[in-house]
Amino acid sequence: VQLQASGGGLVQAGGSLRLSCATAGIIFSTAAMSWYRQAPGKQRELVATIIGGDRENYGDFVKGRFTISRDNAKRTVNLQMNSLKPDDTAVYYCNARARRYGRSNESEFWGQGTLVTVSS
Repeated sequence: VQLQASGGGLVQAGGSLRLSCATAGIIFSTAAMSWYRQAPGKQRELVATIIGGDRENYGDFVKGRFTISRDNAKRTVNLQMNSLKPDDTAVYYCNARARRYGRSNESEFWGQGTLVTVSS
């Protein structure tokens, strides 16, 4: 199983970034895909989840600034982040709760993370 996150970088406050997570080895169409983040010295927290094509859930701090989406054909999940703030600085992780091919049970998988730095 592979979850490869990309798109992080340095951006000024008020700017935008788009994160992407490419997956392999899971049954993507039925997977619950999420983005988490972890800032230095803080616990990892949920940013957004998408289940199926239309069930989305966001952390309270998002407040309409971020949008999660998925492309089942490309097996990717994206996170469009607008109006970024310095407090959004963190390592962002892709997460999947999914079944692997040939397996009946669901497992949780993590990507390697991509660093987002928002300067003031």
